[in-house]
Amino acid sequence: MNERVTINHVAQESGVSLATVSLVLRNRPGISPETRTRVLEAVERLGYKVKAPAKRGQLSRIGMFVRMESSVSPQMNPFYSRVMSGIEEACRRNGISLLYATLPVDENNHPVESLPLLDNDDVDGLLMVGAFVDHTVMTVLGKRKCPIVLVDAYSDTESYDAVISDNFLASYQVVEYLLKKGHRHIGLVGTEKDAYPSLQDRRFGYLRALKEAGMPNTYIADFNVNRSHGYEEVKKLLQEHPEITALFGVNDEVCVSAIRAARDVGRHVPQDLSIVSFDDTVLAAHANPKLTTMHVDTVAMGQAAVQMLAFRLENPNAARMTLTIHPELIERESVAPVS
Repeated sequence: MNERVTINHVAQESGVSLATVSLVLRNRPGISPETRTRVLEAVERLGYKVKAPAKRGQLSRIGMFVRMESSVSPQMNPFYSRVMSGIEEACRRNGISLLYATLPVDENNHPVESLPLLDNDDVDGLLMVGAFVDHTVMTVLGKRKCPIVLVDAYSDTESYDAVISDNFLASYQVVEYLLKKGHRHIGLVGTEKDAYPSLQDRRFGYLRALKEAGMPNTYIADFNVNRSHGYEEVKKLLQEHPEITALFGVNDEVCVSAIRAARDVGRHVPQDLSIVSFDDTVLAAHANPKLTTMHVDTVAMGQAAVQMLAFRLENPNAARMTLTIHPELIERESVAPVS
């Protein structure tokens, strides 16, 4: 028997959808005799091992939707690829099958297509990763009877359990850190007033920290991080405000562009311009100079989401929960004190 054979292989061999294979394997009604026979023959030919049904309340199979922007695979995203790694590791460790699909989103992370896995009712729970659960998606999700957990994802309602990072407090701490280094003119790059909620929280943390420290001046380069990494916006901000001595960028990609922009306007990092980033993806440690950044444990975020899904399945009437991952400042080479 080939242990690597999966339900996907059975679907391809028999020429039907995953949902149809699932219905046949669970002996559900609504499948024609011809289709049922074709699927069962494919199972026998391939040597697919049919799993025993899970016990009631036990997490056996998860459906995972991960946002996909501009046709770029989520595996290429330095943040969400690590979240997915955590989810996959938790599933593997606990013997949970994982069904995966991408969810195309617009520049504001709102889904632009329907949810393909929702035609397959053979899942015990769903994970929504990185997308904004708007009214259209909520309507479809509302038809599901399985638990749903948002992972760095947001909704207009408080209907779902969620795992997020503490973006507000972490951004507040970034500004505190720069103030302690003597910086008084600190810029923010990479948000908009109607940005994705995690980025809005980073903006609010920046503004609150400056206000409470009695710093009257704010310097903000607004742009959508899904459209631009901020090279031109940072250049313009530094040219218009040469008094800026430090920048806080909302993610590592923005800060890598900020380093290039600073050099092109004659500013040296960190000698006369300090930069602090957010996320601590692989880009941060390989930038030149290496980025001081807020580390988000994205692997733990994915692992925690699976645990939360299991808890919700076993405790369907428990109060709705939000688990907050607290980022940690990692000091590297991109910050220097003001003389």
